[in-house]
Amino acid sequence: MLELRDLSVAYGAIRALHGVSLSVPEGSIVTLIGSNGAGKSTTLRAASGLVKVQSGSIHFAGERIDGCAAHQIVARGLAHVPEGRMVFANLTVLENLMMGAYLQRDRAVVRRELDLVYATFPRLQERAEQVAGTLSGGEQQMLAIGRALMSRPRFLMMDEPSLGIAPLLVKTIFEKIVAINRTQGITMLLVEQNANLALEVSSFGYVLETGRIILQDEAAKLRQDPQVRRAYLGG
Repeated sequence: MLELRDLSVAYGAIRALHGVSLSVPEGSIVTLIGSNGAGKSTTLRAASGLVKVQSGSIHFAGERIDGCAAHQIVARGLAHVPEGRMVFANLTVLENLMMGAYLQRDRAVVRRELDLVYATFPRLQERAEQVAGTLSGGEQQMLAIGRALMSRPRFLMMDEPSLGIAPLLVKTIFEKIVAINRTQGITMLLVEQNANLALEVSSFGYVLETGRIILQDEAAKLRQDPQVRRAYLGG
């Protein structure tokens, strides 16, 4: 459903990605793991149209999207939950969620999507009128995911959903990620430093180092790979 072909991205003279190729089949959860600075976030930002592609191509649902503006990519059904959540701190929970539906003009559809988000994350409904900046880290992550879901995506990219969240809520967030994939049929590309947890919920994984894919395999096999275990799983 999403395919990156020989993708290269640079920030000025600094090359961040060197010929990255990966594929995410429809209906799956695929994870991208790697150390800090490996280029994981850049990969997602390139797919979202937030950074310019130097060479290579990005294809989504059979159509080439590199060169499209970010809002055009969202309109095609590809949404991005950014690292650090990036909620609008001075807006309420409900206002944040409605920002995710800014391309949707049918009020009935927006209402249905809002009800679905509230069913997925009941805590957001409880805090609908609360200012987002006063939420806990875990609640803000729920809000960031809910905001992305309001755009009615077919594909969801998530950047470090466990970052800065209490362990108990990390488990809840990942349970919700799996539930969204299974019940709503939303395909996912997951960037996550908690490699063990990410590989546990994924069907396939890629390992990115210094802007290059160095390993790729079924997630279960990567969890047993000695190189992956030493570098990312503490084994």
